[in-house]
This record gives sequence, structure tokens and C-alpha cells, in this order.
Amino acid sequence: MKAGLIGYGLLGSAIGERLRAGGFDVTAYDPAVPGLAPELEDAVREFTVLCLPDSSRTAAILPRLAGARVVIDATTGDPGEMAAFAGIHPGYVDAAIGGSSTHLRNGEAIVLAGGDVEAALPVLTVLGRRVIPCGPGGSGARMKLVFNLVLGLNRAALAEGLAFGEAQGFDTRLILDALTAGPAASRIMSTKGPKMAARDYTPEARLAQHHKDVRLMLAEGMRLPLTEAHERVLQAAEEMGLGASDNSALIEVYRRDIVSRR
Repeated sequence: MKAGLIGYGLLGSAIGERLRAGGFDVTAYDPAVPGLAPELEDAVREFTVLCLPDSSRTAAILPRLAGARVVIDATTGDPGEMAAFAGIHPGYVDAAIGGSSTHLRNGEAIVLAGGDVEAALPVLTVLGRRVIPCGPGGSGARMKLVFNLVLGLNRAALAEGLAFGEAQGFDTRLILDALTAGPAASRIMSTKGPKMAARDYTPEARLAQHHKDVRLMLAEGMRLPLTEAHERVLQAAEEMGLGASDNSALIEVYRRDIVSRR
């Protein structure tokens, strides 16, 4: 089977690897990545996957994808905009990836899908260990905001706890050992805890992208006190120049504000 892939960043390249491992002949396009298809139209196939920074990019290129029977949009974007895309292309499916590029490569990610999920299953079942249909077009994107809200707050709580423990004079690895041994343990500790301890911020998912997702959550107009506080931490992290770093880098805000001011 042939698949097109538009967008070849951290997550997009992982999507490409999964598709190839699943037996797809993949043609990818991304103007920022040398060596790929020279034009966007060269990457339009029966199944065409989008993995773009935001839904405004999808809006700009969707009219150029008429040759695709199924458009699978893995972009984390505005749910309202993505619901409208189903009216522009009859084969549009929003398929948000639950997990980082590393989770996806390792076969650990899930897919949160909205729209005619069945038509996209040949691709979706390759991408995720589980496909969760969430409803009509835009529902996958809306569920991704719920998913990322909880995931991001887990990460922020871990960062604050580690920085608090460091301020008490404990080694970060000892703190992690204590946390993971009891009921405070979470999956995020096993993935982001070691990166925070080692100050290894090689990106699996960029902090600036999650900040964008948090702004989308707040744009829904609901009172989200913890998310509002999280947004301020992410803003501070971007002001520290950490936007292109892994999400685990937000601990540096806590280290600055807790440890250095103790």
C-alpha cells in the first residue's frame, strides 16, 4: 500500500517509520527537510497523513489534497477548525496521537480519532496500539486536549516535586526512587523523571508545542485553574529559551524559582 506523509518533524518522522514498518510505501514532504518529495502534491496518495504544527497549516493545504481518498490529520489543532475540515474533504479524519514520538516509534502510542474512522483503519492500526473512536469530525482533536491536559499536569507535578525535593537537599535520583516505590508513582516518572534528573532535554516532544496545546485548552473558555498555572510555567520556560527542548525542561523553571530562591 502507498501512503503520503506531509510534515516530517519529530512526530511526523516517527509516523513515517511506523508506516514503513507496517508495509507501506511512504512518500514524504516537508519543505524544511532535505531529500524528501520536492512538491506537496508529490506526496498525495490514497492515504495521506498530515502532521503539522497547527490546524491553520491544515486549512492552507487541504484544498490541494483532492487526490487523497482518506486524509488522516495527526495535527494537534483547534477542534472547531478540525471539525469544519470534514466538510471540506469527504475523507477527512482527525487522528491525534496519544504519546510522544518515542512512544509512537516503540508502538506504545494510542490514536484518538474523529470522523469516518473505519476508512482510515489500515493506517491507524499501524500507528497506534489502540485506536479509540471519539465521535464525529473534530472529536479526536478535542479528546487530545483532554489527554494532554492530564499528561501535562502530571509532568508539571513531577517537576515541582523534584525541585521541591532538591531544595530539601535530596539527590534527584533518590527522590525518584522514593516516588516510584509507592502510590505516588506514575508512568510519566519512568519517562520524564530520568531526563529531568540528568538535565537531558533532547526533544521527544517540544515544550513549545505543548504550550500551544495548553493555549488551545484555555481558549475553550472554561475555568481551568491548574491549567492556567501550568500555562504560566510554560510561558516562563519559553522565556528562558526552552521552547525547542523536551517537555521535561519545564523543571528548570521550578529549579530557578524554588531551589535558587530558597
